[in-house]
Amino acid sequence: MNPSTLRWGILSTARIVRKNWQGMRDSGAATLVALASRDLEKARAFIDGIQAEFPWPEKPTALGSYQDLLDSPDIGAVYIPLPTGVRKEWVMRAASTGKHVLCEKPCAVSATELREMLACCEENNVLFMDGVMFMHDPRYVRLREILDDDVSVGPLKRLTSVFSFGGSEDFAKTDIRGQVGLEPTGCLGDLGWYCLRGMLWAMNWELPTQVTGRILTEIANGGGESAIMEFSAELDFPNGVTGAFYCSFLAPNQMWLNLSGTAGYLRIPDFVVPATGNDVDWETNYLRQPRAIATRSIEANMFARFAADATAGALDPRWAEIALKTQILLDACLLSGRTNRVVTLETPPSAETT
Repeated sequence: MNPSTLRWGILSTARIVRKNWQGMRDSGAATLVALASRDLEKARAFIDGIQAEFPWPEKPTALGSYQDLLDSPDIGAVYIPLPTGVRKEWVMRAASTGKHVLCEKPCAVSATELREMLACCEENNVLFMDGVMFMHDPRYVRLREILDDDVSVGPLKRLTSVFSFGGSEDFAKTDIRGQVGLEPTGCLGDLGWYCLRGMLWAMNWELPTQVTGRILTEIANGGGESAIMEFSAELDFPNGVTGAFYCSFLAPNQMWLNLSGTAGYLRIPDFVVPATGNDVDWETNYLRQPRAIATRSIEANMFARFAADATAGALDPRWAEIALKTQILLDACLLSGRTNRVVTLETPPSAETT
């Protein structure tokens, strides 16, 4: 174990836990102590299943209560992939017990709610980070250099992004992302969050001045509500830069980010998760950068980065600030889509008639 190793607990047996269990294990900076579910037997079965494939030297403990995990003095950080609709309570409870928080996205139901969560984390001097893996992809160090060299791409003019996958015919009824009470933003929160984050990253975290969002498709989930299945938006940034994104549970698998400038363009064909079988890391003006050999997954990089920041002494506020800007922008897109109006970015966002 190195000095920056964190002892972790996980709240939930969500599917995403499987990937991050492995990333945590491979980071070299984590020990998974316990996993909690509201059903003890479910927690035990879940641990047994993953432990058989990606074993920890010491098997994590199964707990039948989220609070029991948070009350454990042997745990210093928690990963919280609980549904968005209930996430605020458990993030704040975790922070109140002095535990650092890695939170799945979208972080909250609204920016107002997220501000409360972040204030609680700051008050208790714990790190908050959202689980956007590509922020820890080493590709993005070089991509930042390309954008900033003023020659390859030049000043940005147009940003476009798509993230989609084709769900089953009864996706809205059978998948948690179709349950509006738990995941109120549907594909916008699940997939659009990444598109928005990619554009904010490209713009060095400068928010747009206004957005125009469109809910393209909603499908009844069988519970008297309709889940957002397809969404698009147009964004206006300062200095004449514009952007657009599309996210969907209906279209075939895509996840790309294109950045066009006055001198050229940068295209990242798998900007969220490096795709198996893809032979290119990025493309600049028709020049393709071959896929680099990864020494470890971006999830492992995320847990290593989290451990380094959580044990550094003074906590870096940038992760909380980045998460809040993404949430503010998501809220504005959703408000525009719901009201069919242009939304000007303020605090909170306001709607204006087109």
